[in-house]
Amino acid sequence: MVTDQLTEQKPESSSLKWWILLTVIVGTFLGRLDQTIVNLALPKIITDFSISVTSAGWIATAYILANAIFVPIWGKLGDTIGRKKVYILGFSIFIVGSVLAGLSWDLKSMIVFRVIQAIAGSADYPTAMAILAVTFRSPKERAQALGIWSSSFAAAAVFGPLLGGPLIDNFGWRSVFLVNLPVGLLGLFMAVTFIKESVSEHKTVFFDWWGAITLGSALSALVLVLDQGLSWGWTSWQAWLCYAAIFIFTWIFIKIEQGVPEPIVDLKFFKIPAFVNTLMNNFIVFMGMMGGVFLIPIFAQTFLGYDATKTGYLFIPMAAALMLAAPIGGALSGRVQPRYVIAASTFVAALGIYLFSFLDPRSTSLAIIWPLSIMAFGLGFGMAQRTNIIASVVDPHEIGIASSILALARNIAGAFGIALFGTILTNVTNSNVLRYGQGSILNGLTPENYQKFIGLIILKSQVDAYGYVFVVASVLVFLGAIGSFWIKVKNERTDVEVMIE
Repeated sequence: MVTDQLTEQKPESSSLKWWILLTVIVGTFLGRLDQTIVNLALPKIITDFSISVTSAGWIATAYILANAIFVPIWGKLGDTIGRKKVYILGFSIFIVGSVLAGLSWDLKSMIVFRVIQAIAGSADYPTAMAILAVTFRSPKERAQALGIWSSSFAAAAVFGPLLGGPLIDNFGWRSVFLVNLPVGLLGLFMAVTFIKESVSEHKTVFFDWWGAITLGSALSALVLVLDQGLSWGWTSWQAWLCYAAIFIFTWIFIKIEQGVPEPIVDLKFFKIPAFVNTLMNNFIVFMGMMGGVFLIPIFAQTFLGYDATKTGYLFIPMAAALMLAAPIGGALSGRVQPRYVIAASTFVAALGIYLFSFLDPRSTSLAIIWPLSIMAFGLGFGMAQRTNIIASVVDPHEIGIASSILALARNIAGAFGIALFGTILTNVTNSNVLRYGQGSILNGLTPENYQKFIGLIILKSQVDAYGYVFVVASVLVFLGAIGSFWIKVKNERTDVEVMIE
């Protein structure tokens, strides 16, 4: 018999449980805040370092690459050497990386320090979810906790623009990194004080380093081509080199995982229908959502004339809807079958994305706020259910690595969506220009009329292309809603101290 135990006394009071929840919320909030707030600082960094926009893009790309590679590694380490140890280690390194990034002197040093931040930050999601899973043992209570925890993602999305702008304007771009020091120290103190160590009696005597290396290599190639493919060209030699690396390293990784005693990713997870179906639904939803929503700020600033600050304000109701919906979804645990909650949430998210297809240059801010809020509400009340299923269908000592796979799927899905819909937008725009140009007649061949003629064709081509992308994204998410009916959880665990056959 193998059980998942706490090395110290289990939380005896409900108040301590909620302090633990608040602790991991602080860590998750800080990590996600860093991702949203740094983008606002890029123009100032470009000016200070005298670099191009393309070069500055590697600040984000390096972060995404490192984060994707280390998520499963931290998840495995947390399950084997202790989640509290890994959580505190990751948090501590993140604080150091943040200070170093704030002190960086050129692009190279910035990229190195951002990689350090990303490696450390990737420890948060899998260990935080595992800590909550062993703290809140009742399925209903755990779902509620996971729902509240999920709302911290939305809070970070809101406070990123709201805090980042004043910080940058009053204290410079370095302040967006240095602010992580006082908040991080508070979160670190809370983690040391409240979180109880949880380890498994399943002792690890072997760490799958070759599995980690090959998985990291495959993910690096995948994230790199998704991030740079549109600028390289999807059939360029750089892209084909990435495709080859993805195939080769994935094949080697699978072969390694089939033969090692303690794989970094247990392939038996993918024999659990509920795990696979939940993962697929999660992937489709995030691909459609991220692929569609990343275009909203571009549309608002390009066609509606909004500045960056006003565009950021459009997302505040969205975050409020997400924070409101996440606990509601958690409260439905045990009352409604998870697949029905997930299906309903996905249908609502698809509706919200579809409403974006009606945007045009005459649209008001409400034409963006309402679809964003509807989509976020749909996403929010299904989020805890998805997370709870993943925690419920795997052995307790593997919750960390299972949750890291969920986090990895979300990250890759977002990159897929942005790459896919960015490509669709470009191709449809070009196609529309040719089609509308051939079907239009210009009366009065003056230079002024000709310029207006070309401008109107390009404007209509671009706006219609945006509408097409949003329709495709909504259809994709709608299909994800239908697929969620196949999510069936046969025997949900009710306690972390369960026997593992």
